[in-house]
Amino acid sequence: MARREKGGFWVGAAAAMFYPATMLGRRVYLNAERIPREGAALLVLNHVSHMDPAVDAVFVHRQKRVPRFLAKEAVAKAPVFGKIFIGSGGIPVYRGTTAAGDSLRAAHQALQEGKIVVIYPEGTITRDPEGWPKRSYTGAARLAIENDVPVIPIARWGTNYIFNGYTKKLRPFPRRTVTHKVGQRIDLSGYRGASTKSASVLREVTELMMAEVTALLGEIRQEQPPKKNTTEENS
Repeated sequence: MARREKGGFWVGAAAAMFYPATMLGRRVYLNAERIPREGAALLVLNHVSHMDPAVDAVFVHRQKRVPRFLAKEAVAKAPVFGKIFIGSGGIPVYRGTTAAGDSLRAAHQALQEGKIVVIYPEGTITRDPEGWPKRSYTGAARLAIENDVPVIPIARWGTNYIFNGYTKKLRPFPRRTVTHKVGQRIDLSGYRGASTKSASVLREVTELMMAEVTALLGEIRQEQPPKKNTTEENS
């Protein structure tokens, strides 16, 4: 049996904070064994609720790995939680500033050090009224192309019923099921060595990754995903 990856005090603090959040719903993990038990990997997920990082952190932690999240700058500045986020290896994203490139550099370094990096390409909670992923940012594609590590799509569904990000209403009852479904590693061999300065290449890889995530989400929901979601256009 694989040993749990060591994380240190702040990772333990994060786990202690996050675990109670998972008690709000029943957990179902499908194909979790596809997450590598050692070595680097980029986990690509959809985003439907402010609860997502908490339940996703516990999900990865239960696979005996320590997740390193990319999250908005506001998360890193939050009282108490911000210190835990940074101390446990979280990577703040500074969009639209001169420090924006630092986020990806930190993520590159984490992957080069054999860590698990978790990213939400959508950048924020989807605004699609049906909860399908919206058009995403291309930072995840840059990481995927420039690092020869497993890129693993994961869909998660159910947190949106417990805590709605727009109404800010918590509905712990009746207890909902939160499901994670892990897909097969995405084959990006055809893009290795491609220029990440090409906007078209980055967009193509982004759409490929999110198509896999969306397909997994459709399987969880037992629904046919829309052919194309143009709810919100991101660069």
